[in-house]
Amino acid sequence: MIKLENITKEFPGVKSLNNVSFEAVAGEIHALAGENGAGKSTLIKTIAGAYIPEEGTIFFDGQERNWDSPREAKDAGIHIIYQELMLFAELSVAENIFVGATPPTKHRIIDYKSMYLKANEILNKLGHHLDSRKLVKDLSIADQQMVEIAKALVGETKLLVLDEPTAVISGREAEILFERIISLRDQGVCVIYISHRLEEIFSLANRVTVLKDGEYVATNPIKELNRDRLVAMMVGRELNGLFPKKTKPTISDSPMLAVRGLQAPPKVKDVSFDLYGGEILGLSGLIGAGRSEVAHAVFGSLPRSSGEVLLDGKNLESSSPRHSIDQGLGFLTEDRKGEGLMLLLNVSANITAPKLNEFTAIWGVDKTSEYQAAEDEIKRLQIAVPSPNFGVSKLSGGNQQKVLLGRWTRACHKVLILDEPTRGVDVGAKAEIYQIIRQLAENGLAILVISSELSEIVGLCTRVLVMREGIITGDVSGEDITEETIMKFATAETATPEATTQGVL
Repeated sequence: MIKLENITKEFPGVKSLNNVSFEAVAGEIHALAGENGAGKSTLIKTIAGAYIPEEGTIFFDGQERNWDSPREAKDAGIHIIYQELMLFAELSVAENIFVGATPPTKHRIIDYKSMYLKANEILNKLGHHLDSRKLVKDLSIADQQMVEIAKALVGETKLLVLDEPTAVISGREAEILFERIISLRDQGVCVIYISHRLEEIFSLANRVTVLKDGEYVATNPIKELNRDRLVAMMVGRELNGLFPKKTKPTISDSPMLAVRGLQAPPKVKDVSFDLYGGEILGLSGLIGAGRSEVAHAVFGSLPRSSGEVLLDGKNLESSSPRHSIDQGLGFLTEDRKGEGLMLLLNVSANITAPKLNEFTAIWGVDKTSEYQAAEDEIKRLQIAVPSPNFGVSKLSGGNQQKVLLGRWTRACHKVLILDEPTRGVDVGAKAEIYQIIRQLAENGLAILVISSELSEIVGLCTRVLVMREGIITGDVSGEDITEETIMKFATAETATPEATTQGVL
């Protein structure tokens, strides 16, 4: 279906693809793997007509092609679902699904009634019940992702490329997506699947192609590989365990963070828990359970209607991010680019932002001391960046995440909340981030980890709270921390008696 021969694509000072050949056939799910910066995004943008290669040839559906624009590639049957959602926030769900292909009436105006009905039909096929009249800006990120996927089902799609499609969905929504992908494959569609979640590659893909540093490494049937071999191909070395070895944590005598009767309607109904210094506490549950809302309510970025939040024994009565930061509580949000990074600024400004007053002089910001502080974090966390003055938007996902970790660990020394700490991060960077988190806990920091990846929760956390529909339904520790136990509590109807605030290793 798609064949690329000897593709080379260069940007100023960087050769993103160097003589890369790649082929995927109709009726297969072909995984594309590699670390951040391996060239995966450049390759799919070349397939989509967004980039024109300096060298090489593209064949699609048996013919040599030279795309003049992404529109031409899309009209030929290529649909790309990028990791960064391409939606119009001020338009409705239906308008986004049918953008560029809205059904007209005989008077050549948009037939909105027909469009809403057809949009609902497509969403129902995906098992996702959503009002197609709602504005996209009012949807959760998970709902927006399903709208993006629904766009691929309009018209004839011969080649479907999905870049990290489960980054913001999990549970039943992810299962439905996988069922739909397999159905499209069985109908003869060629699917190129990109994910840092290796379990998805092994469960879905027929073959996998690995890129590293802009060059082709190998293509193998998935049945001929195991996880360790695939990781070694991606990072160029063997990883001695993705997660640091668990040990019994040395925890503080009293809770560093105590939450009592927290309510933040409509998602957070009644949440209580304790988090101790030296502990890595997981907060798990299906999408929509209220995990991120708990984090925002604790931090002060979401109003709480009732309940108490005590930090190191002191009541955080003033519910605001500024007050939380001043008291030693940091929050790395799940939306790295929308809520975390200041993409127009450099690494230095991003690291020092929460405590900018430390670098303020009569004439403005003391750039020398700010530069030095950022450089200290770059060395400590081994952030791959030429200098603190380098633009943060130009970094890989893993290094951007390390910048945020540097920001919060520098500013806040009591409690750190990490919401999806490795989303969009390659396997090599994941291992480094896990090691950083474990080291921070060993240094006495109290850490709350929210993750949609059960393997991450199980491998990293010393205790796990499980949520369902705004309440805590389970509190597990030790050998009870398994994916099966977590899922049991994630689907439980009511909280269990043992779902208390006390259990720790």
